[in-house]
Amino acid sequence: MSASFYHPFYLILITILTFAVMKDYVRWKYINYANHYYSKNNHAIFLAIFLIFFIGLRPVDEKYFVDMYMYDHSYYTMYFGERFWFNWDTENYLFDNFIAWMGSMKIEVEYFFLIMALIYFGCMLWACWKLFPKDSLLTFLMYLGAFSTFSFGTNGIKAGVAASLFLIALAYYKDNKIVAVLFLWLSLGFHHSMLAPVVAFVIAHFYKNPKAYLSAWFMCLLLAAVHVTFFMNLFSGFTDDHGASYLEEETEDVIRNVSGFRPDFILYSAVPIIVGYLLISTKQITNKTYHFLWSVYTLTNCVFLLCTYGSFINRIAYLSWLMLPFVLLYPFTNIRWSNRQNQYLKYVVFGHLGFTLFMFFIYGNLR
Repeated sequence: MSASFYHPFYLILITILTFAVMKDYVRWKYINYANHYYSKNNHAIFLAIFLIFFIGLRPVDEKYFVDMYMYDHSYYTMYFGERFWFNWDTENYLFDNFIAWMGSMKIEVEYFFLIMALIYFGCMLWACWKLFPKDSLLTFLMYLGAFSTFSFGTNGIKAGVAASLFLIALAYYKDNKIVAVLFLWLSLGFHHSMLAPVVAFVIAHFYKNPKAYLSAWFMCLLLAAVHVTFFMNLFSGFTDDHGASYLEEETEDVIRNVSGFRPDFILYSAVPIIVGYLLISTKQITNKTYHFLWSVYTLTNCVFLLCTYGSFINRIAYLSWLMLPFVLLYPFTNIRWSNRQNQYLKYVVFGHLGFTLFMFFIYGNLR
């Protein structure tokens, strides 16, 4: 298949499957929905296997998969390089050493991309199974239909893999802190940008005040609206030169769709924050796992707002967006607060998918 068809085919497939799954949820009565266990959850495994091979064996194409082309070039530099020695003095101590080791072993690059896809979709599904045991197929589909999921599975590969590893840490936060800490370390080792959500994870563990997090988010939104860039310079001191380049204020040579103040990105980010706080405050939701997920997402999204005038802002926004499907879906599947939840769930799922479809098929063609 031509590289140009990968993204539209992927979105059409996810859309068809989402509609097929949602028709069951919508027609259930509340008594069935409240006590259900979706019988087709095992289908998620077959979908994940298909995507691992579909995405993992995609063609190396500089136009449609820009970062993949650069990884391919770097891989073959190591392929014909010196003998591998583990080096802790790297930007991403696990990813950089892993790709160097595979290259030094003379393993063909196709297997490297296949393993990256395996970790990306495999960990994603694992987290869905753990956090949403009754609704893992729907959750997996919602995550696949998120705005950045395809992009970070084909371009921002190491950031995408790091994000999936972070999802495992979130999923095990309640039941096994040791596993959670292990995957925080693995996530940070694959991409150093994960420092922001890891710090948010730690803060949310010790400080549990939703009102304070919401106030902080609105303050950051105000600072973004009045074009305060002080924090971009501050945060750049905590990263390397490559990461700091993302925090430089946009210039004329930066692509328009990935820089500057983006009301669409802010609206997309705000939905789970506003919806979540309204549910917490008006429905008196006290679920500790949901409070934690919501707090980590909200705090990480503050970083996006403070850096919203940087270059390639979509990559900074992804640090919080990687959690967005979980935060948005959790109160509609794992918590009971209304006898119309399956109907509300319909608006959440289709609204979330609709944003992705609009941005790709309509907005993308208007630029």
